[in-house]
Amino acid sequence: MPSVAPPIVAIATAPGRGGVGVIRISGSRLETIVEGLIGRPLTSRHAHFARFRAADTSAIDEGLAIFFPGPNSFTGEDVLEIQGHGGPVVLGMLLRRCIELGARHAEPGEFSKRAFLNGKLDLAQAEAVADLIDAQSEAAARSALKSLDGAFSLEVRALVDALIHLRMLVEATLDFPEEDIDFLNAADARGQLGDLQGQLARVLATARQGKLLREGMHVVLIGQPNVGKSSLMNALAGEEVAIVTEIAGTTRDTVRELIQLDGVPVHIIDTAGLRATDDVVERIGIERTWGAIAKADLALLLVDSREGVTQHDLDILGRLPRELQVLRVFNKVDLTGDVPGDVARDVVHVSAKTGEGLDALRQRLLHQVGWFGDLDGVFIARERHLDAIRRASAHLDQALTAYEQVELFAEELRLAQNVLSEITGEFTSDDLLGVIFSKFCIGK
Repeated sequence: MPSVAPPIVAIATAPGRGGVGVIRISGSRLETIVEGLIGRPLTSRHAHFARFRAADTSAIDEGLAIFFPGPNSFTGEDVLEIQGHGGPVVLGMLLRRCIELGARHAEPGEFSKRAFLNGKLDLAQAEAVADLIDAQSEAAARSALKSLDGAFSLEVRALVDALIHLRMLVEATLDFPEEDIDFLNAADARGQLGDLQGQLARVLATARQGKLLREGMHVVLIGQPNVGKSSLMNALAGEEVAIVTEIAGTTRDTVRELIQLDGVPVHIIDTAGLRATDDVVERIGIERTWGAIAKADLALLLVDSREGVTQHDLDILGRLPRELQVLRVFNKVDLTGDVPGDVARDVVHVSAKTGEGLDALRQRLLHQVGWFGDLDGVFIARERHLDAIRRASAHLDQALTAYEQVELFAEELRLAQNVLSEITGEFTSDDLLGVIFSKFCIGK
């Protein structure tokens, strides 16, 4: 049943000026707001031209009003959508009028949160709403839409259903020991558990792809001054986003650019050259370089092909975080005659100036972060989803270890089910909901 809650209101269109601005109101018993704002009842799901009125009945604006009665609405509550002119002043006046009539400002994500609480969306689908809005590539948008349509939730529920079936067998063994019926061996419980582990591994692999589409990867360009970091960034971005000169130390701050590789968002970060310097500004840039390195998924260590890997390059490698993936890129092959392309597991030869070897570098970037290159079946996913799947997998591993101890076996299966149910919100905490929905935009 839909919850009974006070009406909430928000401007649903982006800040700024536009031809049309939308205000959305959701709650129970919106008749007072409809009467005070429009002055007449509205036919459900019909677009009505109306003048929106102030308290003294003077016109604030005019446009379209559409009423969606609950529970057949996005939130499961009564929803009123007002489409007026898209100026910030007039939208602010309409917003204040709705508050005068009994609504309150919606919190970030509160519309989607109410849709979840009223059973219109599960938690993974609600998160997909925000991910669709925030998508950084067409591939990410398509994958978010799959999650919104329930593709990810179906995968999770199939795993939960299989766990429930297996738990029923275990509970039967616990409840009827006197009948001496070995339900587990007769039903091949061990085999079913193995199938579950395989399905979970497959879902985890797909979710990793979805997380990569959602968040992209952060690639930091590092190396000594004047090895071509800025030139390489410009070549990958396809435009002059970084200043390039022959003067060492030209880049004194991090420069960021978002590009796409096979639909995967890639955040390229050009950094100050790493060297000892007395220049105060350059030192600050170098400090920021190390800050960017600490947050990166992959580091490209650029090396001048004419000099090869120097002791200074080895010193840089020695200071990098142990868990950071590193790809050595030998640049300026146009000056050495070296063959461009992917020449070893962690080495690529390129010319940022001529573009030679860049295609091989792009493919290696995707390979380094585990991109399969197949969008079929990929749904958007978040780190919390991956964490839940990993924890469920760990419980299944423990269940296999405890197979002969039926009580422990049953408990590990129960814990695995609860962890997976966190993904869709069937088993979760209010604190988690608060964290998730607080990151949504206002009006959604």
